[in-house]
Amino acid sequence: MVGGATQGIGLACAQRLAAQGCAVTVMARRADAVEEAIDSLEQPCDQDHGGIVADFTDWEATAHAAASHQPQDGWSIFVHNAGGPPPGPLVEADPADLMAAMHPHLLLGQALVQLLRPSMRDGSFGRIVNIVSTSVVMPIKGLGVSNAVRGAIGNWSRTLAAELGPEGITVNNVLPGFTDTSRLAALINKRAAASGRTPEQVADDIRQSIPVGRFAKPQETAALVAFLCSDEAGSINGASIPVDGGRLAAQ
Repeated sequence: MVGGATQGIGLACAQRLAAQGCAVTVMARRADAVEEAIDSLEQPCDQDHGGIVADFTDWEATAHAAASHQPQDGWSIFVHNAGGPPPGPLVEADPADLMAAMHPHLLLGQALVQLLRPSMRDGSFGRIVNIVSTSVVMPIKGLGVSNAVRGAIGNWSRTLAAELGPEGITVNNVLPGFTDTSRLAALINKRAAASGRTPEQVADDIRQSIPVGRFAKPQETAALVAFLCSDEAGSINGASIPVDGGRLAAQ
């Protein structure tokens, strides 16, 4: 199961797993986007792909939809990729904004892990990968609510890694840095509007903070996710791995 898999990193993850022979279930809000994503998935092993249409902000309804869709062979992989909350200073955020941001991330993640755990445990194989952010390690300026929520996800996943490891289930976080997605474009435009500069100037400033000098590609994050979901990654558990061109290391 790959959540939020109709664009950017989520779609790249679904496509990479499908190309490696996984039967992928795509979860996202819009039916047309889900169908388009499914149509883009390869079937090298003649595997069947499916989709679940659900609004992640309603975590209870989304968990119910996933339970109704459970495949005959059960689940073995869960890639949790929920979109981040709107940017802005944390000090100006309403408390309700923090709770709302928890719904698609922490609450939905918890509900889906509880749903998927039995089949993973019975098969002695489970891979849970959270697509989070480098803000798990270092807060990002201007993403106040996101920083707080990502921090909660960090400790949630590490706790699960210790609890589920004995059952053959690993839990890891992948921390994308500045990645060439529509969300990054929106962030750049917002910073440009606030500073009176052009989006190109803002983008250049960000690139200068990245040792490799460029934004990551969604496919680079997807490659790491696919590895963490493989047999070979069975001893990687409780890790938070950045895909950020060395930006964290340089700070």
